[in-house]
Amino acid sequence: MTKPSVHEHPGVLADNGLCEPKTPAGRRLLDLLERYLPALEAESRDNDREATLPVHLFDRMRKEGVLGATVPEDLGGLGVHSLHDVALALARIAGRDAGVALALHMQFSRGLTLDFEWRHGAPSTRPLAEDLLRQMGAGEAVICGAVKDVRGTTVLTRAADGSYRLNGRKTLVSMAGIATHYVVSTRLEEAGAPVRLAAPVVARTTPGLTVLDNWDGMGMRSSGSVDIVFDGCPVERDRVLPRGEPGVRDDAALAGQTVSSIAMLGIYVGIAEAARRIALTELRRRGGAPAGVRTTVAEIDARLFALHTAVASALTTADRLADDLSGDLAARGRAMMTPFQYAKLLVNRHSVGVVDDCLMLVGGAGYSNSHPLARLYRDVRAGGFMHPYNFTDGVDYLSEVALGR
Repeated sequence: MTKPSVHEHPGVLADNGLCEPKTPAGRRLLDLLERYLPALEAESRDNDREATLPVHLFDRMRKEGVLGATVPEDLGGLGVHSLHDVALALARIAGRDAGVALALHMQFSRGLTLDFEWRHGAPSTRPLAEDLLRQMGAGEAVICGAVKDVRGTTVLTRAADGSYRLNGRKTLVSMAGIATHYVVSTRLEEAGAPVRLAAPVVARTTPGLTVLDNWDGMGMRSSGSVDIVFDGCPVERDRVLPRGEPGVRDDAALAGQTVSSIAMLGIYVGIAEAARRIALTELRRRGGAPAGVRTTVAEIDARLFALHTAVASALTTADRLADDLSGDLAARGRAMMTPFQYAKLLVNRHSVGVVDDCLMLVGGAGYSNSHPLARLYRDVRAGGFMHPYNFTDGVDYLSEVALGR
């Protein structure tokens, strides 16, 4: 695999940043992804302009094993288990097309969380997790999560025949247009039982399921983040993953939320790096640089150094604790989520600042929609909306940690 240029990363980051994979499986994934980078870069402008998910590239990735990257080797996948290595892979893709990286995160995240369900979940859910993982490993299943409601709440109710019916509408479901299955965050309502949370796994072919073609986002336009409507969709009982109770804080669940989302930090580090690369290429072309430009470049590199080290540290903690179920699970959840949120707060703030400064260095040419910096400028803003948590919820969480509440 072609390694990044010495100018790709600021400072000396090889040993303490998001630069090199930690596992052989992570290296195999990066080697596979290297094949896609030229096409992603060449097509990114048109995909952004037309708000198009590059389906042909995802079809290649499915056939060549990329979409089974986080599936265990025993079940047919590449066996990438390191969150650090997943984040690094997303960073490399995001440097060429961040929307594609966001869509890929959907599949990688599902592999990681289903792997945990398969190894540690309730006996009733392990067969479902294994079945889905085997399909992913064989290139047959593309699975994404459907979390955010459009209006009201998506609800799973018990039907008279013992099965379930799903009703509601989800938005911002990246990669939904090519998915074969959706893991849907819902409220589970059964007569005579308390309301619970659940995650039914719904096949694309289920009656009553409609994937809309309504994506027109400001950024991440190649992610295919459309809406899905569920109108009385039947769901078999053995296709439902149990979750917690609504409105009840369960710190043990923070671990699963960390595993499913922390690798996304790599996307925004990758965007900031790409902006730096573009700006420095232009500055070198011009030749010479006044003191103000040199100061800005130094500050960009200092912020990228901070982002690399913070993200790598949070990922190391998450990797260390992900499979450690030996102690207090609530304490484990907090120990994983807290550094994740520290890093996320820094990434959301400073990745935007880096791209903004790079645009300033390049000047008015970068403000044209045809310039790659314009796309990066819009894409990087998406980080603030990613869960968990958005800015205000993240501040609430971290201030509670600090104040002991």
